[in-house]
Amino acid sequence: MTLVAVVSDYLLHPFYPQFFELRFGITNPKLVGYYFAAICFMVMIAFPFWAYISKKISELNILVYTQFVAGILALYCYYTESYLTFWIVSLVMILFKGSYLLVYPYILKIITKEEHPSTIGLLSVVVHLGGILGAVLGGLTVDLIHPSYIFLIMAAGDFIQMGMSAYLLKSKRYATGLIVSEEETPTDKKLIPKGFILKLGFITLILYFSDFLIRPFFSLYWESFSAYKTKLVSGTIYAIPGFVALITLWINNKRKKEEGANGIINALCIGLIGLFLQGIPSDAFVIIGRIVYGWAIFQGVVKFDVLLFQLSKPESYAWDYSKIHFFQNLGVLLASLSVGIVVEDYGLRIPFAIALLGFITTLTLYFFVFKSVRITHKQLAKT
Repeated sequence: MTLVAVVSDYLLHPFYPQFFELRFGITNPKLVGYYFAAICFMVMIAFPFWAYISKKISELNILVYTQFVAGILALYCYYTESYLTFWIVSLVMILFKGSYLLVYPYILKIITKEEHPSTIGLLSVVVHLGGILGAVLGGLTVDLIHPSYIFLIMAAGDFIQMGMSAYLLKSKRYATGLIVSEEETPTDKKLIPKGFILKLGFITLILYFSDFLIRPFFSLYWESFSAYKTKLVSGTIYAIPGFVALITLWINNKRKKEEGANGIINALCIGLIGLFLQGIPSDAFVIIGRIVYGWAIFQGVVKFDVLLFQLSKPESYAWDYSKIHFFQNLGVLLASLSVGIVVEDYGLRIPFAIALLGFITTLTLYFFVFKSVRITHKQLAKT
């Protein structure tokens, strides 16, 4: 379900300029940017809203109805010829589509905490794969048919999710209402930093801001110095972290050694090295930097999620994760609004320098704010 949702979500992401030009004759890049920012904002408010609803209605029951509505609205987006109507209907569609994010905390609620690291890693890779497949499928649709047909594929994805949710609810093979509850150690409450959701949310906001800042103009940066300037090569170099994530997950599963949230500091430090190498305009340094950074950002993001669910309780997973997700999307939104300005004023290398400072800030804040949690993990490891 997550793979179908992510593929459907990423179909149009790289092709909004082409879509608006071919469908409505809109060529102003600012208008496209405003629309993308509006999408980010809708996702930010959608997940907390559905997480609140999930306190009273089960996640899969919500998905049956929300994905049906999203599919109908996607069909309307395909048929409408009005630019204003498209804006309104498509943003409402995003509000309903955003309910698929409930699947993530729902999965973690029905498994043990020992299974969290491997499952979060698997879901992270599914998101990577979904993004790649969505971009490829969207590109084929734009090149061979017409950008508008992407909304037909979106609608199909929404209806598939609706059908899978209904099947899981009706099937007697699956206990969809199961919640795995585990006994907490007496010291758990003492170890949780006061206001940990706000603190963790702010720290991951900086991390996601830094990570997203180097993405939009990376292909242009590569083509500015490399002798290999084809879109295929620049796209492949861009996708290196995604491939590294797949390999990292495979290695983690082979080792069968779960470290929980331990290793965040190591991942951030290695990420600093990866960012520094990418900022050097050389084919070899950038490729090595992408590989190093790919490992670090995968491990860092996964372990921050593990830390959240480690400190949260199963009945609060969706609500707590929705708050963290809000901060993370805010970081992405701020990066998308600022990256064009800094690149225009200071050049294509500046995002790596700013991201480097962002990682240093993330590392410093995590070191001091979650010091007590790290100490406890070391004590538990010794026992």
